[in-house]
Amino acid sequence: MDEAAFREKMKQDGHGEVSLRDWAPNHFEDTHTHDFGASILVLDGEMSVTLADRVVTCRAGDTFSLDADISHAEQVGGEGVRFLACRK
Repeated sequence: MDEAAFREKMKQDGHGEVSLRDWAPNHFEDTHTHDFGASILVLDGEMSVTLADRVVTCRAGDTFSLDADISHAEQVGGEGVRFLACRK
């Protein structure tokens, strides 16, 4: 998916503002939850999201969505990651 299509889909699905994020190489977010749903589009680099039952790795062009209150951890690849994110 490209950036324009992601922004349009998020708008149609009732998500909030889309923001650009840059995370450093090998950045790690330990297991946590959010009180909101979240969706991302990876623009460059790689990020893996570890859930209770699986690991999802997202690369440029990939999208990922997570409902509120789902435990997960995030691991950025060795080149860092640049992504769009929004909340619902």
